[in-house]
Parts: sequence; C-alpha cells; structure tokens
Amino acid sequence: MRDKINTEMKQAMRDKDRTRLATIRLINAAIKDRDIAARSEDNHEGVSDAEILTVLAKMVKQRLDSAKIYEEAGRLELAEKEREEIGVIQDFLPKQLSEDESRAAVEKAIADTGASSIRDMGKVMGALKSAYSGQMDFGKVGGIVKELLG
Repeated sequence: MRDKINTEMKQAMRDKDRTRLATIRLINAAIKDRDIAARSEDNHEGVSDAEILTVLAKMVKQRLDSAKIYEEAGRLELAEKEREEIGVIQDFLPKQLSEDESRAAVEKAIADTGASSIRDMGKVMGALKSAYSGQMDFGKVGGIVKELLG
C-alpha cells in the first residue's frame, strides 16, 4: 500500500498535478502520524495496510463533512476542492460495497457470529470491520445491523 502511494506521488510530480500531489502528501502525513502513534518497542515498522485503509476512510469522511458544511455556507469553490481530494483518496481505497452487498455482508456476519439480539451488535460490527475495512460506511451499516437484530 505504501509503495503504491509513493509511486502515485512520484507520478503526480511528473504530471505536475498539484491537487493530486497535495492530497497524496496529506495521505502520507496522516499515515506517518498513525505510525508515530503506533510505535512501541516491538513495533518498528508502523501501521498495517488495514490501518492505512482506516486512515483513508476517515480522511474521506472528514472531507465529505467539510464539503457539506462549505455548501451550506455558500462556499462552493471550497466544497469542490474537498470533492477533488475525495476522488484522489478513493483511488487508494477498495471498491465500496453497494447497499445490497452491505446488507448481504451484515446477514453473513450475523450468521457467522451467532448474533441473536442487539446486545451482539459489537461482535457483528467487529467482524464486519475486520473483513470489510475501507469497503463500507460503518455508520450506515450500523443501522442495518440494528434493523436485523432488533
């Protein structure tokens, strides 16, 4: 994952694509922040690819929230800039699951974990996060889990 990000950064430099380059640099900074936070005596390598996907998904969510706020405030040029950054970040994320695919994944996770009530929601969400990190919006999925367990 890191190699792909660095390769894309070099390509953006060659292409003189300022927006893409700036966004990839922001991605690298966020990953380095997470690396520093995760360092310990027995972990010198930094975060895993799964954690990088989590960082990227968080970055997308932050930009979606910012774009919405900018639109409400009438700052359309800033909202558009946020959307451009989202497009660059999503290039590094796996394909997002559709609503139907997400529902099927939730049903499978409920069956796999043996969940029977809303009390088991944590087990189901944990299973989904480990299997589908970066592929689904867990805010929306939480509603599906509640609906199916409730």
